Amino acid sequence: MTAATLPRLEGRHRVTFLGVLHAEWIKLWSVRSTRWSLLIALVLTIGLPLLVSAIIASHWDQHSHSDFNPLDPVLVGPGLAQLPIGVLGVLVITAEYSTGMIRASLTAVPKRLPVLWAKALVFAVVTFVLMLPAILIAFFASQSILSAHVSYSLGHPGVTRVVFGSMVYLAVTGALCVGLGAIVRNTAGSIVLFAALFFVVPPLMNVLPQNWNNAISQYLPANAGTSLMNLTHSAHQLRPWPGFAVYVGYTLLSLAIAAAVLMRRDA
Repeated sequence: MTAATLPRLEGRHRVTFLGVLHAEWIKLWSVRSTRWSLLIALVLTIGLPLLVSAIIASHWDQHSHSDFNPLDPVLVGPGLAQLPIGVLGVLVITAEYSTGMIRASLTAVPKRLPVLWAKALVFAVVTFVLMLPAILIAFFASQSILSAHVSYSLGHPGVTRVVFGSMVYLAVTGALCVGLGAIVRNTAGSIVLFAALFFVVPPLMNVLPQNWNNAISQYLPANAGTSLMNLTHSAHQLRPWPGFAVYVGYTLLSLAIAAAVLMRRDA
């Protein structure tokens, strides 16, 4: 009995970053949670601003609106949409750890790090592309509803920055959460960490003395990132672009730690 011989493969296939991006694109859309999470984000981004604007317009005469900002209803959507975006960003990588598929991914890409970069880049781009029309629809529709009372156009000082900044903020949030997922490697733990950083820690800062709160809170991830979405700023808030730079720094830090963890630990 002779041993079976495997056919020889002709040529060698070099792993390219473009190929890794294509693989991550396929994997992203092959998971059912991707469609549901992004659908929820779209519904929140468009639906909530329209609902809030309609309620404000219908009760306009019953309240004083001397300090009303017409952009506030628009930003309600992205403010809540960051939750499904963040959860999906975590799942982009932790789902592979939970199923063991990460071993196949890292075997196909022995250098490992291109897998992390590709996941973060693909998800950030997908988030931005989907949020671009959603936030624009929310902006124009909400301003149309409020136009009988007060509204802004994109030409109003700071409005373009706020509108497009909210899209960029959500995209960067997605990349940051990919990093958190790669660090923790557990879906529940990563989501808890994300929720703590964005929704639990900021309100808890109010228990600190006021001067401590003012000094620290502006540098928290969520507060620094959303400074790009604020039309006006108080004395204890970072300016738009410095604040966003701090937020990008948090994102790069999370990805850098995730890269170190990915290179040191076994899959």
